[in-house]
Amino acid sequence: MIIPVDALEPDTLYSLAEAFVLREGTDYGEQEVELDVKVQQVLEKLKSGDAVLVYSELHESVDIKRKEDIQPSDVESEGNEGY
Repeated sequence: MIIPVDALEPDTLYSLAEAFVLREGTDYGEQEVELDVKVQQVLEKLKSGDAVLVYSELHESVDIKRKEDIQPSDVESEGNEGY
């Protein structure tokens, strides 16, 4: 199920983005990028719609995925198809 970013409190959204960045261990090349900058980049992707929050009922967890990586099973939910 896709969770609209505006359905979450800003602190919760920030915490999810921060956990995603820490978990992913994203490589930014030769120049190190501060954690807050990485988190802000993820938040910008979420707010622009390039990335989405996906809740897994099976795993009872929330993940962040690129919009183009979304599977039909990510969208299906009770009464929230497409969002």
